[in-house]
Amino acid sequence: MLHIVNRSPLSRPALESCLRVAQSGAAVLLIEDGVYAASPGTRAAALIASRTGSLKFYALGPDLQARGLAERVVEGIEVVDYDGFVDLVAGHASVQSWL
Repeated sequence: MLHIVNRSPLSRPALESCLRVAQSGAAVLLIEDGVYAASPGTRAAALIASRTGSLKFYALGPDLQARGLAERVVEGIEVVDYDGFVDLVAGHASVQSWL
């Protein structure tokens, strides 16, 4: 399953909710304001680090760039472009968006 998180971890508990139910082998894609979770040194980064062994994490590069976050991304998060976003959606049998 692909989980898509588009809300900032500073304003909504979407990432926490996602990580609570995501099963091993799933993927998590951070888009829009969800990419703030990819910033090192944050509580969200610690949550991601605690699950990097069991989940795959991705962040949408253009959204990172638009927010000035492209230079510093939590280790274990793969940055993808729009084509990579499409590949992730097409490559998973189901997609869950976390609002």
